[in-house]
Amino acid sequence: MAEFVLFKTQPRSAFGTRAASKLRGEGLLPAVLYGHKEANLSIVLPAAEVEAAVRKGARVVDLEVDGKPEKARFRELQWDHLGKEILHIDFMRVSADERVVVPVRIELRGVCPGIGEGGVIDQPIHNLNVECPVLAIPEVIRVVVDQLHLGDSIHVKQLTLPEGVIAKVDPEAIVVIVKAQKVEAEATPAAAAGEAAEPELIGKKPGEEEEEAEE
Repeated sequence: MAEFVLFKTQPRSAFGTRAASKLRGEGLLPAVLYGHKEANLSIVLPAAEVEAAVRKGARVVDLEVDGKPEKARFRELQWDHLGKEILHIDFMRVSADERVVVPVRIELRGVCPGIGEGGVIDQPIHNLNVECPVLAIPEVIRVVVDQLHLGDSIHVKQLTLPEGVIAKVDPEAIVVIVKAQKVEAEATPAAAAGEAAEPELIGKKPGEEEEEAEE
């Protein structure tokens, strides 16, 4: 079973933008813990420890709330406008036997021979929605592309997923495909001549021929 980081929390007593800024200035993050039909709890926890866990790809953590352990998963992270600092966290309570649906990042591995054949890799799916045990959420799903030639593709149904993990998208959906590069055709001399502007007639102004006809 995976090991989970433990965060010691404190109850949050002050609310509002100014109070949240003060907490962050003290190295603390405001958060909410909810779920399992229990009361929502407003808490604070160490910002540096949380940010380190997020960088390592943690999905589920242990929270010590009022001296009692609570297992929870990151439900939502609110970042600043630069995407560098976490401002607020929503935690959802989970149990050991629970299954959840979460997006998991797809990572391509290997050297694709189709690129040397004049192709380019197109990856329509970058994050795959899967159902899995909450305590066994994959950090990443690796897809090997070293057998893909020009025109070849890998579908969802061809992925090798960890035990207990089920893809929740169309099994026929394309994860990655090697397409031919688009080459813009150069204009032919005939086409270029056809696109050239017609020369302006010199000698008579527009409308003069009609005036002569009327005379």
